[in-house]
Amino acid sequence: MVEERFKRNVAYKLRIGDILIGKPIMDGERFSFLEFGDKKIVRVNIMGNIVDKYESEGGNEGRKYVFLTLDDGSGQIRLKVFGDDYEKFKDVVQGQTVVIIGVLRNWNNETYISPEIIREMDPKYLLLRKLETEKDKTLNAKPIEKSQIIAIKDKILELIKNSEENNGIEIDEITQKFHETPQTIINQEIQKLLEEGIAFEPRPGKIRWLG
Repeated sequence: MVEERFKRNVAYKLRIGDILIGKPIMDGERFSFLEFGDKKIVRVNIMGNIVDKYESEGGNEGRKYVFLTLDDGSGQIRLKVFGDDYEKFKDVVQGQTVVIIGVLRNWNNETYISPEIIREMDPKYLLLRKLETEKDKTLNAKPIEKSQIIAIKDKILELIKNSEENNGIEIDEITQKFHETPQTIINQEIQKLLEEGIAFEPRPGKIRWLG
């Protein structure tokens, strides 16, 4: 009897914001993978806080399910648990900080996670995970030409100007829009705009055009 070896897909450590800006690749109505940069992602390893829980114990339909909303500061995504897995994850509650390993799915234009593992963590690990994922982006980034950096600075400034009707823009939002650019470059260019008096921070983490 030949033993069949099932090779699991790599569970990529990502921020939720990365998943939300990734491109779902479909095979007809079936989700194949999420395209993010040069990666084809099927499984993920995500850390965040459970901010909402909705569950059904079946009722007349007899189908049990739990929907959990996960937030890591860069965005929110739903975890959907059906059928036999209901008993496994029904005790997860709102307010917990958890690490999730699961498979990405996409239905009705919504990308969500079908969890394999949900484990409670100390909230302090959230910051460590953020730093870790940002470091990975920087290490894997290709060198950027000076002309490209100038173009990035111009685009960041344009983004800040166009956000005046909202009284500014969150720096995290700028980072998400330039996800292919190393965090250090984005921080460096934002700092230059602040030092040059072109922009200012009405509060930490938010930036406005000084005009």
